[in-house]
Amino acid sequence: MTAPLLRVEHVMVQIGGLVAVSDLGFEVGQGEVVSLIGPNGAGKTTAFNAITGYIRPRRGTIHFEGRDIIGLSPERIAALGLVRSFQRTSIFGACTVLENALMALHLRGRAGLLEAFIPLPGRRREEARLRDEAMAMLDFVGLSARAAARADSLAYGEQRRLGIALAAAAAPRLLLLDEPAAGLNPSETADCMALIRQLRDRGTTILLVEHDMAMVMRISDRIVVLNQGRIIADGPPAAIRENPEVIRAYLGGAPEGVGHAAA
Repeated sequence: MTAPLLRVEHVMVQIGGLVAVSDLGFEVGQGEVVSLIGPNGAGKTTAFNAITGYIRPRRGTIHFEGRDIIGLSPERIAALGLVRSFQRTSIFGACTVLENALMALHLRGRAGLLEAFIPLPGRRREEARLRDEAMAMLDFVGLSARAAARADSLAYGEQRRLGIALAAAAAPRLLLLDEPAAGLNPSETADCMALIRQLRDRGTTILLVEHDMAMVMRISDRIVVLNQGRIIADGPPAAIRENPEVIRAYLGGAPEGVGHAAA
């Protein structure tokens, strides 16, 4: 059997005197779309922060491609191919959409960030390559026609798509998306799901935190359910939908309820 891309085992995170995650353990296989869900305060964002190096667990191991990444900085973890987005749209509003894309790509180029914008001798070819790649990335997310617009002039759904594109610019092996559909209307959510599927089809494995249960049920290969800092279920959407403990955890939580999310 192929080893999992990500393996989290017995992770405990304590913030002050509070145990935010008590015994976290799950795996993400290559090519999967896995959703980490749970009621508010279940520990989902804490789990993301631990996986990506923003919080150091008190106990447990986190392996990415077989390497223990606990203790590595977020930048080093990202350089290994594990990249995350954030709940807030991470864009530079005063820059153009194209400039945002170029900034996201500069780490992949041989030229530095300033050199991507200021042509220096011997750097023009690199600049042209980066601009072509940036435009291709914007075309992929349907924003090439808005390349010259200020990023903060984009509609909210467009900003969310740009944020996902910027996180995906590093061509990560594993992309962690923190509530990518937050604040989107049904049409924008459908666009977001299509983009996630396209990323998966291009070879990016996806782990996402999301509150939109209809989206989670439709897009996930597997769902991991976290409640009060511990995993209470892990399986395909059909099994999660019928799991009594999951249904109890969501009573009075998500408006649709887990049992009706796939309707």
